[in-house]
Amino acid sequence: MADLPDDSALRARMQKLRLREEDLEESFVRGSGAGGQKINKTSSTVVLRHIPSGIEVRCQHERSQSQNRLVARHELCDRLEAIFQKVRLDEQNEREKKRRQTRDRPRGLKRRYVAGKRHRSEIKQGRGKVGGEE
Repeated sequence: MADLPDDSALRARMQKLRLREEDLEESFVRGSGAGGQKINKTSSTVVLRHIPSGIEVRCQHERSQSQNRLVARHELCDRLEAIFQKVRLDEQNEREKKRRQTRDRPRGLKRRYVAGKRHRSEIKQGRGKVGGEE
């Protein structure tokens, strides 16, 4: 990472997520909210945008611009991890649903199911024409 303080954990995390510095668009703006003259005069707020996904993170937690750059990258990693985890969970749920739909029924349930069908067929057979009339 260009001129950021050394944070090897962050570098490893970004590498694991395949997050490259070239994919990030970084800009610095003046902050908003409480803080008075200091926040109104300095551009310490970092707006970090991940171009491929369009995710944007805005960070003004710290007074220092360099610390805000680190925090913004951590937040971006958090968001991307949450998205990837949701996708994995959705895929797993889809596989489990398909497995549940296609598996065989337990023997006891199948026995009760067939018994119910036989009972229903006996009821329907009783609805036929009366034997003496033709």
